[in-house]
This record gives sequence, structure tokens and C-alpha cells, in this order.
Amino acid sequence: MNQLSIKSLTLFVFAMLCAGAVNAQYKQTVLNKTQLLFNKEHAVPLGRLDQTKIAVVTPDLQKYAPFIQQLERYADVASFDFSKYDEQTKYFNTIIVGGTEADLSKEMLYMLRQSLVNRKNIILCRFQDLNGSIPQWAPLLGGRVTELGYPSFSEVAQRNMAMSVFGGLAITEGNSRNRTEQTRLQYTLGEGSGLNIAKMTQKIDRIADEAIREKAAPGMVVMAVKNGQVIFEKAYGTHTYDKKSPTVIDDIFDLASVSKIAGTTPVIMHLQEKEIINLDSTMGHYLWQAKAGNKANISLRTVLLHEAGFTPFIPFYRHLKPGDLQTTSSATHQTKVADNAYLRNNYYRDVMWPEMLNSAVKPIGDYVYSDISMYVMKEVAEHETAIPMDEYVQQILYRPIGMKTAGYNPRERFERYRIIPTENDTSFRKVLLEGYVHDQGAAMAGGVAGHAGLFSTANDLAIYGQLLLNRGEYGGTRYFKPATVDLFTSKQSKTSRRGLGFDRADSDPKKEYPSKLANSAVFGHTGYTGTCIWVDPKHQLTYIFLSNRVHPQVSNKLSDLSIRGRMLDAIYETINEAK
Repeated sequence: MNQLSIKSLTLFVFAMLCAGAVNAQYKQTVLNKTQLLFNKEHAVPLGRLDQTKIAVVTPDLQKYAPFIQQLERYADVASFDFSKYDEQTKYFNTIIVGGTEADLSKEMLYMLRQSLVNRKNIILCRFQDLNGSIPQWAPLLGGRVTELGYPSFSEVAQRNMAMSVFGGLAITEGNSRNRTEQTRLQYTLGEGSGLNIAKMTQKIDRIADEAIREKAAPGMVVMAVKNGQVIFEKAYGTHTYDKKSPTVIDDIFDLASVSKIAGTTPVIMHLQEKEIINLDSTMGHYLWQAKAGNKANISLRTVLLHEAGFTPFIPFYRHLKPGDLQTTSSATHQTKVADNAYLRNNYYRDVMWPEMLNSAVKPIGDYVYSDISMYVMKEVAEHETAIPMDEYVQQILYRPIGMKTAGYNPRERFERYRIIPTENDTSFRKVLLEGYVHDQGAAMAGGVAGHAGLFSTANDLAIYGQLLLNRGEYGGTRYFKPATVDLFTSKQSKTSRRGLGFDRADSDPKKEYPSKLANSAVFGHTGYTGTCIWVDPKHQLTYIFLSNRVHPQVSNKLSDLSIRGRMLDAIYETINEAK
């Protein structure tokens, strides 16, 4: 059999294995009384969100706060009342209107008619009287807007209605032609799941309290999703040990090396799937500067597996010369690495990247975890797309899927108070790091690096985890082929537990990695700042832990106490007890 035939057979066998892989198993255990009365152009559930600018309009912002807040879990929305409706909704192409039939006046409905003239997509969510008489204003909009109804008005009704709009809940009531399926995360905290959520919460609370008491981290956010349903979501502690700012679930954390699988790897998956790159081609093929060096013949696949023999870590910040870093911005120093800390221009291009390319290479094939691997993959991606990686991943994934906070250099997009501080850096930047990447090399590269630099909330990571469990689909749109997800997340190395970019559960039970009860199907990654995401296809589970264990200085107590692993085991124990 020739080499081509062997390769074809291998691909065929892999495709067959993929075909038998576990698909997402959404299980709706919540009674959703929402009815879809008219679905204009199949607007509900909403699909890709990158071209959708959403305004939510209600008669009373306070009264409809649960409705608005639930919608905000899925997308960036602006909320208004009807007082200045025309001017405030001018720049939005989708208008979600919520109200009881008593609150929605004829005048409000006439405003909506004007929006139809202006080619807005209107989704009318009305509460009460679904089975009673037809409202007198119904003919004003009937058949011209997407309309949903709920037979009562309460906080539960508002949340269920909002989830129905985005596909967080399937619509199973009413006309069979207007029923929908779940396509996004469901925020019902384990309702009807059959799991003892209260007992699990007590276990996780105790572990979190221990972590804070032992100063493993000042605060943390923990989240778990099973079968597409958020079964646990809670914030603990405070931003820092001064206890002034309580941690909340939508705080933004420095993900550290979770950036590898949630930032760089999906870009590489996309490029490989589109045949823009070939994982068996070499660094020298894609990178001119690598052609004449010791890395020219190293394949991208080997790089992703951390088997390229690269140096694990180069402490670039220790090599700075007088004048390279200064406290004020100037024409020559515009790379901001922290508050009041500016690096000289093009330091990454002129110093760091050449040093990485010229660094020593050990024998290829042995597993040596190296940050240089993902610096390389970022360079390959940017040379092939001609787009900065931070913008490219927003285009192909984050914006379409509804990952609202995920991205690099968060201080350019969010207020400081939303971002969890990390280390009080006394050796390099001489300041508390607030919204600037903890990793020194990533900071010196302008905050965007292949191995670090990504910031996110737990909710955004949960969306990404569900995409992976769905084998590439989310919100009714496919972003990756199932075979692509299976390839990158499955064990691909003969010498380590690794997938392509992804880390995986260790087969040695003595290592208890990522936890005692984790199974061999689990994949994900940890981050140096005290973060992790683990995805378990067998149990249709995503587990997320975000903390700032490096505050105020680096400490190993989070690992020594096995905080992340013990919390994951508490979740597994709850699942096993329910069987």
C-alpha cells in the first residue's frame, strides 16, 4: 500500500470515529409557557449576532428588569423606555419590545409601525391573555412583526421569554409549526435537572471559603453547565484582599494560558478547516524568517503538540536595557504594558521574535511545554490572514456567537472596575496590574500573544465550552466541522496526553489531573493566573474556574490545596449520586 493510500485510509478511519462521537445533548427540564405566535422570516431564535444591533424597549425599565437582564446574558443590548423611542432606536436594526397588554399603549404600537417603515426587525414579547380576547391593537402589527406571548407576568415569565428569543429555551407550546429547539445556553440553575444542586453548592462553598481563608486567591467565579443548562454559577470573595469590591459573576479575568485554547487554537482550527494552512507543512513554509534557521522543517502539528523542542520560557523582561521602558508615553515609547509603563516601539518585532526564532531546539518528538509554540502559531495565522489575530478571532467567532467580553487589551473596551486585578508587579512594571496581561512577554508584545493575553468572563467561556460540546455549532450556526473539533480535542500525541493545542485529562490516575473523578474524554486547559476550563463530552459538562491567585504576589496555594480539582469533583459527585 502506497503512502497516499495509507493517509487516505487513516482519514477515513478518523472520519468514522468522528461520526460516532458524542453530540450535544440539550435536555430541557423547565416548563416554558412561551408561545411563538408569528415568526416573521424565522427571526426566532436569533442566529448570528455579529450583524445584529439590538435595542430592548419596555414601558418601564425597572418593572421589566428581569427580562432585560436575561437578554443581556446573550448579546450586547441597549435598553430604553418609550419616552424617546424614535431617536434612541435609530441606530439599531433589531428591536425587542416587552410588555404586558395593559402596559403597551396604542401610541407605543404606532411607534413600532414607524420602525417597520424604517426596515427594523421587531420582536414583540407580550405577557398575559394569550387565551383570551384579541387585544384591540393587535391588527396594527399582526403579521408584520415576530410575536411571542406568555400567559402570565412574573420574573420567571420574563426570564423564560428572554431565553426563548435567543434559543436558550425551546418553545414547545402553542402551534406546532412555530415550535423551536434550544440552540444556546439555558440559565435555569439546574431546575428540574434531577441533581442535588443545594448539596453541591454547600460543597463548593466550603472549598471556596477555604481558598479565600488560606489566601489561595482573594476571589473567584465558578460555573458549571450540563446538557446545555447552567447548573451552577456563583462569585466568591473580593477583587483584592482589602475586601472593598465584591467579586460578581460578570467580572472579567486574565485567562493566562487558557488563551491558548480559547484564542489562538480556534483561529488555527478555522484556518486548517478552510485549507488556508496545512498542519503537516512547516514553519519554514509559512514564515520567511524561519526558513534559514533551526526551525525551518518543524511542522505546525509538532508545534501544537509542544513536541518541537522549543525552550519552555524566555524571560524577555529581564533583558531590558536602560531606556527600553519608561513611565510616560512618547513618540518612541507607545507600547503600554501597564498603567504608567511604556515599552519602546517595535520591541517584539525587533528583539523578542528574532530571539525566539534563533533559540535552541532540542530533539523533536519529546513533550516540552513551551510558550514559544503559540507565539509561532499566532505568527503563522497573521501572515496567512493579513489580519491581527485579536481582530480575526472576533470576526470568525466571538462576535457572531455572543462572547461579549472575550478579547485582548480589555482596558480599551471596559471600565477598570470590571476587570479583576492580578499581581502587584514589583520587578518589571512597578504597579498593580489592572486590565493589563499578567504574562510579561505577552505584555511586551502589545497585549496580544498566542499563549496569553485573553481576558473573559466565565459566561463567555461557557459559551465556547458549549460550542465544543456541540462539536462546532452554537446558536443555530455551524462554526467548525465536527471532525475539526474532534481532531483538535482528542489525544493526538504518542508521548503525552495532549491534543492539538488542547490539554487533556491525564491517563495516570495518581496524578488526579484535572481531578480525581475526571474521565479520559475530558479536555481543556489551565491558566497561570488561577483559571481553567474543562469540557467533558461523556457527561456533557463544562466546568469553569476563574481566579486571580497571583494577587498580590504569585502563590501556589491554589494548586497545593487542589481547589480547582476538588470543586470539579464536587460536581462529578453530584452527577454520580443522581444516576
